[in-house]
Amino acid sequence: MRSPREFKAEIVEQCQRGDRSIAQAAKDFDLTETAVREWVRQAERDAGTREDGGLRSDEKAELAALRRENRRLREDVEILQRATAFFA
Repeated sequence: MRSPREFKAEIVEQCQRGDRSIAQAAKDFDLTETAVREWVRQAERDAGTREDGGLRSDEKAELAALRRENRRLREDVEILQRATAFFA
């Protein structure tokens, strides 16, 4: 059984090679055209062949990690502020 990542990669490859149009791939695999089109766009960004201001997958992962760290640090600051107010 293919993983979701392998499934997406196979569909994107077929669209990029011209074996299937985005519309045909969506129809054949019971997907929305919007989803397939976004997969193709993301693959192009990741390959460096698309410059539309969108983030590459590695940049998205880094941004998500930074947001988690930022949230944790804000919580730490809030705890320290409460402790300071308690002991003051």
